[in-house]
Amino acid sequence: MTGQWDTTPQGIPSIVEYTDAKRPRNEYPRRMVSPTLSRPCCQSGMRAVGEPVVDVRYVFQYKRCKRCGFTVRNILREVPDHALAEQLKVWFSINFVRNLSGSG
Repeated sequence: MTGQWDTTPQGIPSIVEYTDAKRPRNEYPRRMVSPTLSRPCCQSGMRAVGEPVVDVRYVFQYKRCKRCGFTVRNILREVPDHALAEQLKVWFSINFVRNLSGSG
């Protein structure tokens, strides 16, 4: 994606600016302006914006309310960390070895 990336309070880069001082805007993929809070219309009015995006850890897609403009990042799935999975396999094989020798 191109454009100016903001950072959410959790430190995640985002193209969404959450503010009530500006009108909601959809300039995807460069920028989106969203109200800070969802409204009752968001329960049935959320629509996908653009195609799914692969981030370092997740595949996500923005969703935006067609009525009020509230926007969220919808996590579709986690990207597998194969290196971590291999480390865990080794750790489990060392720490949870069953005694199959029949003694004890």
